[in-house]
Amino acid sequence: MTLWLGLIMLAFLLLGFPMMVPLAAGTLFMMFTGMTFFGPDQMVSWMITGVGSWVLAAVPMFIFAADILTKGHTANRLLDLVDSFTRHMRGGLPITTAASCALFGAVSGSTQATVVAMGGPMRPRLLAKGYSDRFALALIINASDIALLIPPSIGFIVYGVVMKTSIGDLFLAGILPGLLILLMFSLYCYIGARIRGIEPEPRATWGERLTALRRTLLPLGFPILVVGGIYGGYFSAVEASAVAVAYAVLLEMVIYRQVSIRDLGGLALSTGMITAVVFILVAVGAAFSQTLGTAGVPEAVLGPAIDAIGDNQSLALMLIAAAFFVGCMFVDPIVVILILVPIFKPLVESTGLDPVHVGVIVTLQAAIGSATPPFGCDIFTAIAVFRRPYMEVIRGTPPFILILLMSTLILIFFPQISLLLPSLGGQ
Repeated sequence: MTLWLGLIMLAFLLLGFPMMVPLAAGTLFMMFTGMTFFGPDQMVSWMITGVGSWVLAAVPMFIFAADILTKGHTANRLLDLVDSFTRHMRGGLPITTAASCALFGAVSGSTQATVVAMGGPMRPRLLAKGYSDRFALALIINASDIALLIPPSIGFIVYGVVMKTSIGDLFLAGILPGLLILLMFSLYCYIGARIRGIEPEPRATWGERLTALRRTLLPLGFPILVVGGIYGGYFSAVEASAVAVAYAVLLEMVIYRQVSIRDLGGLALSTGMITAVVFILVAVGAAFSQTLGTAGVPEAVLGPAIDAIGDNQSLALMLIAAAFFVGCMFVDPIVVILILVPIFKPLVESTGLDPVHVGVIVTLQAAIGSATPPFGCDIFTAIAVFRRPYMEVIRGTPPFILILLMSTLILIFFPQISLLLPSLGGQ
């Protein structure tokens, strides 16, 4: 029966149906074939419960804030700041691109918004400097993945809801891994520039740097306000998302005046469409996950692995990372989190793993999957934004994927990187 379940869902995917259809079909298949015993009313109840968590209200708010900031000039201000400090280095322009993606991720929390906001101005500059288009595209879509680790992160919110883990701890736990990946990307860009013989640009004066810093002070206050407000006890994660929207409106409509009241209607509509898709996936994914649990599929599939691993935490994390990496290559990361987190929860508990550390590993795999063929969402965002063919977009991605997988192993064997800031925040 489990084999037939997988084949039916795969068939719907290959026929081009959106992911919510295979999930719903799989749930109905288990219901009508007797793999588990429940009625349609129970399925609807699971779906409502799946989207019933108050914390999920933060998702549309952070998406709305990201849309407002992408429409405005915050991205350009962040680019100017990073460029003033890195342009004189070997590989300064790609390092600027990677660091700016990380900074904008700290403001928007969205990988796709980062591809749009950072890729637009940086791709032409990279091409003019002599970098190949395949390198530029691969750098943009992979550096944008850092947005999933730097708070605020929608991936962390969904994982926290499913795993019942502190969103604030997850936000803090993602900061150092995000910076680690940024450092590894920067080193790769530096080595690549030396090999290609690309000369650095003239050093910026301290006056230019101070000017860029003054222009960026308010956008840089965004992540400080969100994370500091949560950990300072001033507001919850949901309230922080509302503050984020208010702050974005204040920046782009009142101070910078780059977004008008007329723009808000279109931005709100875009946010509503994305939110509807996310919440439908969450609802159907919750029902599918509950159905799998009722049918005993996780125990049947993972039982031998759990017995073989015992209490070896490193092996458990490697198994979790491998499952999420493969899953996110084919399916939307949010769906993978919704389905696999409940399946692996018994393994996390039996080995005594810290759920916050597991959340970082899981979200990192979701980030890798966002830019990994065949179905990474950032790949298709880049195709739409830059109007380049699929093969050209993915051709330069292998080195970056390798770096991300290396960072996964580092985080598995050195969990202190993830857990340092949450432990300090809890003191």
